[in-house]
Amino acid sequence: MSFRATILTLYPEMFPGHLGVSLAGKAMERGQWSLDTVQIRDFATDKHRTVDDTPAGGGAGMVLKPDVLARAIDHASENDDRPRLLMSPRGKPLTQKRVRELADGNGVIIVCGRFEGVDQRVIDGRDLEEVSIGDYILSGGEPAALILLDAIVRILPGVMGNDLSGLHESFEGGLLEHPQYTRPQVWEGREIPAVLTSGNHGAIAKWQKQEAEKLTKERRPDLLEKPLAK
Repeated sequence: MSFRATILTLYPEMFPGHLGVSLAGKAMERGQWSLDTVQIRDFATDKHRTVDDTPAGGGAGMVLKPDVLARAIDHASENDDRPRLLMSPRGKPLTQKRVRELADGNGVIIVCGRFEGVDQRVIDGRDLEEVSIGDYILSGGEPAALILLDAIVRILPGVMGNDLSGLHESFEGGLLEHPQYTRPQVWEGREIPAVLTSGNHGAIAKWQKQEAEKLTKERRPDLLEKPLAK
């Protein structure tokens, strides 16, 4: 069974975006994963196809209406057990561990918020898992959804030429990835570390681990406070 992604959005024309090219695009052509969009506005019932209203209690901006969004979610998830995700800056930070969990399933349903957010009642009533890709604000959930899907699709079986390549990257083992080098041997007076061309695989593995630990300590010491992935 291929991985199936359904996106609920006010801007379906933003998809598949960059996921339609390169490895992800080729994998889509091969049927390894699929993407469809649902226009939230199609589930409005008034002649103006209204999807938002002013926030209760006052404040700037507008809020997506729960009745309209719930109808869209129900349409997308009828007889469907895929996780329902809401891209939101207040959600749990996305991790590689969660990406792998999602990639191991049969797909996802992703709600892309707009305006000031989504009525809390539909979040609770439709069991939406809020997911954040970082501590910053975007104009909508669509770019975040593309990033999430990018992270998932690239590790689906058979998408990368060598499935093992995804196992030696930043965050996979709880550390940032070690530095990478390739030919020429000397570039602008800088040489590839000798150990990497020594042919001594044990010494190479040791060097890579030490460099990964060094980089992580310098740039992301918070990662060292967590148990390393097995």
